[in-house]
Amino acid sequence: MTKTALFICTGNYYRSRFAEIYFNDLALKMKLNWKADSRGLEASAGRNEGPISKFALQRLTQHGLSAGNPIRFPLQLEEMDLQEATLIVAINRVEHQPMMEKQFPAWAGKVKYWDVADLDVTNAENALPVIEEQIRSLVEKIRPAL
Repeated sequence: MTKTALFICTGNYYRSRFAEIYFNDLALKMKLNWKADSRGLEASAGRNEGPISKFALQRLTQHGLSAGNPIRFPLQLEEMDLQEATLIVAINRVEHQPMMEKQFPAWAGKVKYWDVADLDVTNAENALPVIEEQIRSLVEKIRPAL
């Protein structure tokens, strides 16, 4: 049975989408029995321009990764997503823990929180490499011992 890592951010447009695609590529290369998905706590229509952030697309392209064809639009987090996940990661504790406590109080304590701020606080050139590093560390922890 495949295990699922669920990455959560605010809009499911930039950080969590990048994390999902980067994780899936790494898991595939390492032949892990894991897949990632991503959702947003406020992924309402009209919040973002297009299906995915240009910053996420640029960084994915640098790694030779595709965002899919067609590229899906952001998806709103629902309780079913949380129930189906093996591991839940919210990208920024300061931003997402209060949102989780308000929207999904029973789940807020079951989430692993990272500290990667959005574009209003830090730029993509700083944030996305931190997400990559966090994912590589996560993969090392979940990888079965050889």
